[in-house]
Amino acid sequence: MEGLKPRYQKLKDYILGRIINGDWPPMSRVPSENELVVEFGVSRMTVNRALRELTSAGVITRIQGVGSFVAGPKAEATMFQVRSIREEIVARGQVHSVRVLISEEVSARPETARQFGLDAGARLFHSRLLHLADGVPLQLEDRFVNPACAPDYLKIDFVRDIPHDYLMQVAPLQRTEHVIEAETASRRLARMLDMDPGDPVLVLRRRTWSRGQIASYVRLSHPAGRYRFVGAFQVGDTQSP
Repeated sequence: MEGLKPRYQKLKDYILGRIINGDWPPMSRVPSENELVVEFGVSRMTVNRALRELTSAGVITRIQGVGSFVAGPKAEATMFQVRSIREEIVARGQVHSVRVLISEEVSARPETARQFGLDAGARLFHSRLLHLADGVPLQLEDRFVNPACAPDYLKIDFVRDIPHDYLMQVAPLQRTEHVIEAETASRRLARMLDMDPGDPVLVLRRRTWSRGQIASYVRLSHPAGRYRFVGAFQVGDTQSP
């Protein structure tokens, strides 16, 4: 029966098999149309149909001018829990370390102020940390914090007490909001994460509320080939800042 399958279906089965077996993890690059044409000896039309149907099924993501990638998890849920990056790295048996790139007080730009429901120019704390696993960059954390919720934020030692852990203690959580997207790395981001410009990046943007105020807004950027999100959905979960 295998020989009776149309060529595009055989190609779909091959790609699905590589994904299911874990050979191609979420957000890894799928061979280009040209590569698949050469490898399987089929027409570009056949390859295009296979990729188009896999895209429609949500199995792969196609980014114009960049290529096709195994679809990563996209979630928007009120009970999406994410552990601290330190916990995740240690759980993998690796050594966590931090580079502090920025620690400052700023006047909020309009787009940042909107995330907090504040006026442009409002006072905010800003930190930017690079988290490494065994010395390899795994997450760039770019965070803004409301001083009303964590007045001593800039006094902490970010190497010893990472923002996630500190905010869990000082700003009791009422609500979190998550948006997860796949993007491509700019030259600046690629340099910090030790990757090539244009490579896929998995980005989590998260806002947290505490005592009726928005306490924190953070953008967490990860090299897609080194990281994936696993969400736990359960009533009563403790949410992360």
